[in-house]
This record gives sequence, C-alpha cells and structure tokens, in this order.
Amino acid sequence: MIAVIDYGAGNLQSVLKALRFIGCEAGIAADRGTLLKAEGAILPGVGSFADAMACMRQSGLEPAVLAYVQSGKPLLGICLGLQLLFEESQESPGAKGLGLLKGSIARIPAGKGLKVPHMGWNFLSILRDEGLFRGLKAEPYVYFVHSYYLQAENREIVTSQTEYGVTIDASIQYQNVYATQFHPEKSGAVGLKMLRNFAAIVEKGGC
Repeated sequence: MIAVIDYGAGNLQSVLKALRFIGCEAGIAADRGTLLKAEGAILPGVGSFADAMACMRQSGLEPAVLAYVQSGKPLLGICLGLQLLFEESQESPGAKGLGLLKGSIARIPAGKGLKVPHMGWNFLSILRDEGLFRGLKAEPYVYFVHSYYLQAENREIVTSQTEYGVTIDASIQYQNVYATQFHPEKSGAVGLKMLRNFAAIVEKGGC
C-alpha cells in the first residue's frame, strides 16, 4: 500500500484519488503503525510551514515520518511536503522542519510582472532523466501553487528546475526520498506518469 500521510495539514483526497485512478492500493496513514507498515508513502502539505510542522508534532507523526525514511522505503513529498523535508523556511522564522535535507526555503521575489504566489502551469527543465521522470519528454508542463521555493544546498539532489523570476529547484531525489514543489496529482497525464513511476519505485511496484 502507498500511504498518504494525514497529519492534519495536507490535501489528501486529490492525491488519494490520483493514486487510485492509476490502480494503486492507497490509503490514509494517520498513525505510526499504519505508516510504518506501508510500502510507500506520500507527504502532502498546504498552508504555512510553521502550521504544518505544528500539526505534525501535535499528531505525533513527526518521529514516525523520520522512522519511515530511516527504514529505506520510498517517500514522496509534494508542494509544502517538499519544503518540510528541510530545516527551516523564511516563511516561518524560528520554526524547525524535519531537517532531513539542507537548503534554504525563500520567498519568491515580487516584480518583473510576475505575481506571487506562483500559481498555474510552468515547464520543467529535467536535470536527471530517472526516478519520477523516467520516460517523460523534455520540458513537461506541470502545475504549481506556492510562494516559497527551494534552493538546495546539495546540488546533486536536484532533479528538475523551473523559472519564475528566479531559478526554482522544482524537485529533488536523495536516496529513498523524492519530492516535488509542483503537484503531480494536478498535472494531468504528465503528473500521473510521475505517480506511476513512484509506484514502480515502491517495493514490488507498489500497486
């Protein structure tokens, strides 16, 4: 099963619906036991960095997510779920993230005729044609909704970028951890292909 982690601050149903649409066995994990039994997991997220981390800690799922990653099974972070993998964000000074990876989460600068948040379709420049992007054509279009963006410290983990006034690290892959700033579940056939690729990464195909 691929578990969509419910810590009280995620858009669960659209992700769950997309997984089931492509034929995956998928369910909600709102407790440690369910999460750790899953073969794959997705960490969604909406709202602010601080509020999401507060929800995760109040739910008791922070140590469960860390234990899940340590187990070596695949984890996919989506949108705010990507940002939470890092140590902190300019959005919420003083709030601590999961700290699994190093990098800065900065606000997209206003100006140049661009509106913030970055909302809508944009192209990806794929840097690593593997993992989530296996079998995709060059520069696919995907759907974004965000005001803050990643600048990863370890450039080797960045698998795609996009341009929106600044260069945005749009996805990462490090060992068993995958994450996208964009929403695969809202990105049409391209996004469904990425979710199929994630399912294929999960033990025994995941679905």
